Amino acid sequence: MKKIIIALSAFLLIGTASAQQANTKSMDELLQKVYKAARESSAENKRRIAEFKQKRDQQQRLLNEAKAALRAQEQRSERLKAEYDANEKELAELETVLHERSGNLGEMQGTIKILAGDLRSQLEHSITSAQYPDRIEFLAELAAKKELPTIDDIRRLWYEMQREITESGKIVKFKTDILNAEGIVEKNQQAARLGVFDAFDKDGNFLILKSPDEEGGLSKPILHRLKRQPDGRWLALSRKFVQTPPNQITDVPVDYTRGTILQLVVQTPSLWEKVKEGGIVGYVILALGAIGLLVALWKFFQLWSIGSKIKRQLKSNQPREDNPLGRIMKVYTENPDADIETMELKLDEAILRETAPLESGLSFIKVLYVIAPLLGLLGTVVGMIQTFQMITLFGTGDPKSMAGGISMALVTTVLGLVVAIPLTVLHSVLQSMARKQTQILEEQSAGIIARMAEK
Repeated sequence: MKKIIIALSAFLLIGTASAQQANTKSMDELLQKVYKAARESSAENKRRIAEFKQKRDQQQRLLNEAKAALRAQEQRSERLKAEYDANEKELAELETVLHERSGNLGEMQGTIKILAGDLRSQLEHSITSAQYPDRIEFLAELAAKKELPTIDDIRRLWYEMQREITESGKIVKFKTDILNAEGIVEKNQQAARLGVFDAFDKDGNFLILKSPDEEGGLSKPILHRLKRQPDGRWLALSRKFVQTPPNQITDVPVDYTRGTILQLVVQTPSLWEKVKEGGIVGYVILALGAIGLLVALWKFFQLWSIGSKIKRQLKSNQPREDNPLGRIMKVYTENPDADIETMELKLDEAILRETAPLESGLSFIKVLYVIAPLLGLLGTVVGMIQTFQMITLFGTGDPKSMAGGISMALVTTVLGLVVAIPLTVLHSVLQSMARKQTQILEEQSAGIIARMAEK
């Protein structure tokens, strides 16, 4: 290979020398140039060969190092795979042991979370939470806890259950925030709690518990003062209760449903609200009833006064002008010489004149007690018309839309009867009083005629 390169170089130099013969002065110079070129070419070739061998050895060394690293990594991979398989097997065995050993703990955790959730639901609607509001947050965290509960958590859960049982049998007065009817929170107000059933403020007003889930703006349970309180008799009992010392016994209203019945009671319409449901017809019936009652009272006092005067006149032979009997007797005394027939006519005239004032007003009362139930029937018809109109417009799916007409029908009927029955009784009583007094006048007149006939 080396000889071929030298020969090619010589031919190349010879060719170059022949091309430059015209410019070369002597063969010696040419020879020297050829020799020099050959020597330089030989040195360059040697350098290249040496460099090639060096790089070949370096590449071989790198290749050997790469193969050695590959074998090492393959060995490490096999070792790690064996360790991984061993760890997987050991982990499976440990998980089996852990599952076996933590089975009871898992059941305990689930039971405690269920108990905490149930207790939280109960306490959120318990009046005692107004006195102890911090326990709701604890129970919520315990119910949502993913890790096993601590001993302290279990002890506090038991404590909160026991405290609720204990507080349910206590009558306690304490300081708390109260949400008034206008939605304003009154800080640090005096309240009284009757177990887990009722709560009252210092004035005896009924309180109910508002939970955070019922009112978005509340961060904790709070007592709410009802805008509308129950009837006066219940308020009287509650006010007496809050004013009674702890060592004394008193009556107090108890809502065993913990507020359900109380809210239904306060929603029950009052007497005046029921009357309003009767509408215009109801007002007319009440107005007629009031007029009839006033007339009946006036007539009662009139007849009672006349009756008292007639009784006094019966005890006296001297006629008086202030009573009907006295005026009839005066007719006799003023006509002592009249014959029996004339006196009888004069007395009949006097009796008729005195009877008319006694019976005046009774017919008006009679008309009122006849009209009242008819107006009630009118209100019933009007209310049913309204009910059927609501059914036509909205159907029967919403009972509230029909309640107005039905209420009007029933209320007007009741009002008509309420007005008619007392007026009927009063009319009967007054008519009996008037007849009794008229009978006395007729008896005394007949007595006068009898005495005249005897003479």
